Amino acid sequence: MREIACSLTLLIREGSNSARIRPTSRFVRTLALVTTIGVGAYTAGAVAPHPYFTFIAPRPAPGPPADPESPESLAYVAALEESLQALPYLASLRTQPDADEWYEVRPYKRFPEDRRVNNLAAGALRGPGKLALMPMVRSKHDESEAIVIVHVGRGLCGHDGIIHGGLLATLLDESLARTAINNLPDKIGVTANLAINYRAPTFADQFIVMKIRLGEKNGRKVKVTGRVEDLKGNLLVEASATFVQPKYSNMLSNSVVKQAMGEPEPRKKDPVLLSEGVPPPAAKS
Repeated sequence: MREIACSLTLLIREGSNSARIRPTSRFVRTLALVTTIGVGAYTAGAVAPHPYFTFIAPRPAPGPPADPESPESLAYVAALEESLQALPYLASLRTQPDADEWYEVRPYKRFPEDRRVNNLAAGALRGPGKLALMPMVRSKHDESEAIVIVHVGRGLCGHDGIIHGGLLATLLDESLARTAINNLPDKIGVTANLAINYRAPTFADQFIVMKIRLGEKNGRKVKVTGRVEDLKGNLLVEASATFVQPKYSNMLSNSVVKQAMGEPEPRKKDPVLLSEGVPPPAAKS
């Protein structure tokens, strides 16, 4: 009996030891798993962080170059222009079935220097790290729609890495104005109302696309709408605006406005082919 009692006591002790050991082993395994996942997530985040992590810990970046005319700055702008021209999005626009209904223009390309130096979009905001390139505008010949591609640099941020909302409002105001003014009688107009809804953060150092549509036309008043997207089509900003032509517009010259907006090249008319059944002009005797 004594041997049986000793055996039972030993089994009870072993069971107690096992009961104490098993939770400890489970805790160690859980801790190891959590640590592995944490280290893996940290490593992945450090190599390729999610964009929204920039709200918490934005990566440092150098500011815009002090001299926009330095060889380094000019090389940067040239490389960025090549990137613009090579965008698949721009290539797709140029090869659409209705591509001949659109024209391309670069605003401020022929803007006088004495005007540029005191202009916000063409002067103060222009340069590497800011608005390095002149906008690429594709507009319909009837001025009912326009697509504007702009590169926004790191020097245009509010929160580090996020483009300032006021800068986006400025870009939209200028892009909406171009379509509106081209639909006013005297081609002169001012912003009467601008309403903006920000839908998602606009990250710096990327090309953005502004899509402009003509709304209502009523004499000296024009309404237009627009939206800002990234190259993937994600909606960033929506806007609507009203532009009016001043009553004294007939006393003003719109030549500078045209230079700022950029004027399209004259449309080339397709040659008439004899194979289409059109007779040649009669020879003079």
